[in-house]
Amino acid sequence: MDCAQAQTVIECYADGELDAVTTTRFEKHLEHCGGCQRALDRLSSLSSLIKEAVPYSAAPERLSRQIRARVDQRNVAPGRAHGAWWHWLRPAALVAVTAVVTWIIAAQLNDPPAKELVAEEVISSHARATLTGHLADVASSERHTVKPWLSSKLDFSPPVPDLASAGFPLVGGRLDYLDHRPVAVLVYGRRQHMIDLFVWPDNGARPVAASEPLSKQGYHVLHWTSAGMTLWAISDLNAPELKTFAEKFSGVK
Repeated sequence: MDCAQAQTVIECYADGELDAVTTTRFEKHLEHCGGCQRALDRLSSLSSLIKEAVPYSAAPERLSRQIRARVDQRNVAPGRAHGAWWHWLRPAALVAVTAVVTWIIAAQLNDPPAKELVAEEVISSHARATLTGHLADVASSERHTVKPWLSSKLDFSPPVPDLASAGFPLVGGRLDYLDHRPVAVLVYGRRQHMIDLFVWPDNGARPVAASEPLSKQGYHVLHWTSAGMTLWAISDLNAPELKTFAEKFSGVK
């Protein structure tokens, strides 16, 4: 099994859904592939973080009362008998309806948008890299060193502009696994701050300009698309400067 095959089954392995033969092949691959082992570790850590951090929201009691009131007020259609069976069945039907509606609302409340989930992955990856001090797999300020290294490990070639003249020097790059695929992470500096920029193809989506950065868990996170790439920037740098970074990055040809 090679890395490309491993990436197609890594999530099933993490969830314990692989058959015995594929599990054995995958584990043998992990024995000599540090990159896939790190990807599995990150996936396992993310799963644990989501279980701990995602809140559970039940349907409000007021909504349940409103549903019960409306069912009680609903008359049987004309021409149908008000037999004893209906009065016996109505409480059971009410409970079933309430349970279904409550479940649907709870599911909606606990199902954050896809972008929010990606933002959580970005934050988790950046926090781990910062805490462990492993910001880069290839540490270099030379784009002609970082870009070829990343391109050789991925199925796409990420843009790696030199932004030193704009005050954002390149520090290096690393590999990561986000949104169900391997991605490039470009690391730029700004005084004493580090900026992680996650990059992967956007599958032909229209360019989306960077909006105001999202503030979360002490970080600013910014998302946009440009030149066929999806881009997520994160840093503890202030929001205006992070937005300037995004504009400078997308403005370099």
